[in-house]
Amino acid sequence: MTASTDLADELVTHVPNLRAFARSLVRDASRADDLVQETVLKAWSNLDGFQVGTNMRAWLFTILRNTFYSEFRKTRREVEDVDGQHAALVSEKPAHEGTLEMRDFERFFALLPADQREALTLVGASGVSYEEAAEICDCAVGTIKSRVSRARLRLAEMMETGNLTAEEAAKLGQEVSLEEAIK
Repeated sequence: MTASTDLADELVTHVPNLRAFARSLVRDASRADDLVQETVLKAWSNLDGFQVGTNMRAWLFTILRNTFYSEFRKTRREVEDVDGQHAALVSEKPAHEGTLEMRDFERFFALLPADQREALTLVGASGVSYEEAAEICDCAVGTIKSRVSRARLRLAEMMETGNLTAEEAAKLGQEVSLEEAIK
């Protein structure tokens, strides 16, 4: 086997972790698969630029993250579907039945700020060390630890009590009492 074949084989072993990370960023399986495909394509075409002996997983996660944010910046310039007619045509219900708790978790997870979702997914779901996550996110290790801690605490609070801030409830399209809005 050649070195390039070994690198290609290693690249393929990271695809499940890339899919999990992409799914947490976009919360849509089809878009996540597209993001992973774009990441693998970019990595494959630049495989000769990868430095052997460095962390391929961190390299791939960085490519995925940068691709996600590039696409995000592009979509901010797109026109919204104000009346929701187009979105209603393309949305699809999940093919499987999930438990109520899992649905609640997904809804609450989606309410976390993007940086907290990203950090929690890297460290909690993908098994990336705090140091690797800091490298991927281009920030300090303490920042990653703080984001993970705040995300875990907020998720636990929402799952246990179901209490949402007025802003979180609005994101879910729920009405909030005046008392709750003042909190």
